[in-house]
Amino acid sequence: MELNVNFNHFPVMKTEALEYLNIQPEGVYADLTCGGGSHSEEIAKRLTSGKLIAVDRDADAVNFSREKLKKYKDKIYFVKDNFVNAEKIIKNLGFEKINGALIDLGLSSYQIQSDRGFAYSGANDSKLDMRADREQELDAAYVVNNFDKNKLKEILYKYGEEKYTELIVREIVKRRETKAIETTHELADIIKYAVRNVGYSGGHPAKKTFMAVRIFVNDEINNIEPALDSVEKMLESKGRLVAISFHGGEDRVVKKSFARYETDCECPKVLPVCVCKKRATSRILTRKPVLASREEIEINAPSKPAKLRAIEKL
Repeated sequence: MELNVNFNHFPVMKTEALEYLNIQPEGVYADLTCGGGSHSEEIAKRLTSGKLIAVDRDADAVNFSREKLKKYKDKIYFVKDNFVNAEKIIKNLGFEKINGALIDLGLSSYQIQSDRGFAYSGANDSKLDMRADREQELDAAYVVNNFDKNKLKEILYKYGEEKYTELIVREIVKRRETKAIETTHELADIIKYAVRNVGYSGGHPAKKTFMAVRIFVNDEINNIEPALDSVEKMLESKGRLVAISFHGGEDRVVKKSFARYETDCECPKVLPVCVCKKRATSRILTRKPVLASREEIEINAPSKPAKLRAIEKL
């Protein structure tokens, strides 16, 4: 495979992620969103007899990373799968426990610049797709052209936090009655037209809509909590889990899940004594999310919204 595929070679918060993972040279680690392999490479460099499980649902990412990291091939297992299946993936490779895991919830620059339909601006006008896994059936074109008005409004508001949802959805529904919306530029132009009179601020008018549809198509938010739960359960004592999110909805799920691992009791407050018997299983290492440095943001703008959180198994 050609190595000139433009995967992101600037792993977000590389130094911070590796610091919180606290790599043990003989440990077993999982990079559950390996993308272009940049975080995986840094983990593999630090392993001696240890192993790394590199996972991505995008076949292009897995193939690229396998080629890029071939000098570490004796240390790495590459798996094409969704991170929500982390427990099954890890156990199928013969491991009952791991020493750490990283989940980076961002898109790679390759995906944004590819013909997948993720980009709302630029020269690349591609088909509306937005599937991280090309084998998946549901794509963005189907959502935009077939979902009813109320469902589209729900998606844009819930996953994009778009305050002009009503205007945008009304225009989408009107346009698709005449002709199916097939490309990224078509959809972006419709959105710009829909909000032309409201003084839209906060970046490109299509940004939030594209993000919302992408998150829905790939079921990104709903996959986070079960993935975190399965990984946390498999951590060795002192093992660490690091999650990097890029969207408020993602970060809320991570924060809530991590708080649950650290909580001793979940009984209703009206009960005088604990009856649930739940005990904390991990401790939070990041009381506030870690943000990218100003220097990193200057050279890698996509790192600006990133938030890193980490826990350690008790």
